[in-house]
Amino acid sequence: MARRATDASARSVVAEMRSVADPSRKPGMARVGIVVDRALGVSIPHLRRIARAHRGDHALALDLWETEIHEARILASMVDDARRVTRAQMETWVADVDSWDLCDQLCTNLFRSARSADAAARAWARRDEEFVKRAAFSIVATQAVHDRDRGDEYFEDWLPRIRRAATDERAPVKKAVNWALRQIGKRNLALRDAAIAEAHGLLELDDRSARWIARDALRELRSPAVAERLGARARTRRGNGSRHASSTRGASD
Repeated sequence: MARRATDASARSVVAEMRSVADPSRKPGMARVGIVVDRALGVSIPHLRRIARAHRGDHALALDLWETEIHEARILASMVDDARRVTRAQMETWVADVDSWDLCDQLCTNLFRSARSADAAARAWARRDEEFVKRAAFSIVATQAVHDRDRGDEYFEDWLPRIRRAATDERAPVKKAVNWALRQIGKRNLALRDAAIAEAHGLLELDDRSARWIARDALRELRSPAVAERLGARARTRRGNGSRHASSTRGASD
């Protein structure tokens, strides 16, 4: 009974997506490299609005994924409960990915927060399948943005993996490698220095893809805007630390 109810819910959600779909969007999607064979033409803002009513519905997410509809799979990544996502599910879903936007939505919305995220990313970085490999670096890029509790060591450990993958000339892979390097470098000043050093190492490789990744990353990481933002963040942290130390001394006096 519960399964039939979930199937009915998936059908109603797909019907809602179809009601707001705009097929005229599909040529534009295709021009930026999105696979549209099974797409409806639903915008991300529309998907987010639909997702609000179904947050944490793991069973619905599984059913939406099984429809094979492009936007339904993006929506599945928005409504699923990361606490219930297993490594087996991650492996099944990543093997189904056929488009860079689905890969990035899946990693941003769901995979980065799953219990097996770190192990999966490390394993996928060694794989050759185009979107599996992209997913590894997409996870790390989004963790660098959103996971404020991770220490620098975790991201430093990814720099050698970035170097190994930097010679992959496939656009979905090299762009994700570049994304990961840039986001790691924008976490704080220390990681910025480490990422810049890694980029200089990539420039020394006799490889067009690695040099493109390096030049693009250096353009952003050495920009005044990034330096100013990270410097301000560091000053704020030092100030907060000084105030905390002063209050601690005052309490012990």
